[in-house]
Amino acid sequence: MGFLLAQTKERLRRTISPRKLANVFSVYNDVPKGHFPVYVGPMHRRFVIPICYLNNPMFQDLLHLAEEEFGYNHPMGGLTIPCNEDYFLSLTSQLSSE
Repeated sequence: MGFLLAQTKERLRRTISPRKLANVFSVYNDVPKGHFPVYVGPMHRRFVIPICYLNNPMFQDLLHLAEEEFGYNHPMGGLTIPCNEDYFLSLTSQLSSE
């Protein structure tokens, strides 16, 4: 399980360049430790989610979709997830109840 988390963190690190990551966090000071912002849906609505979601296979599927759609160049400077908001809210609700 630790190896899977390390792979996911590495993929996330490659996805968001340090300069863009610094910009994301400097603009938004409301990201608590252990969380990160993502942008979801066609309107790029911003959500702040716990890092522990990276361990979940369903969330990792979204990361794979993001990689296929955007590669490592995300238009919002942060991680952009290519799914609709309703699905994302349903998934995060399910993950938070586990």
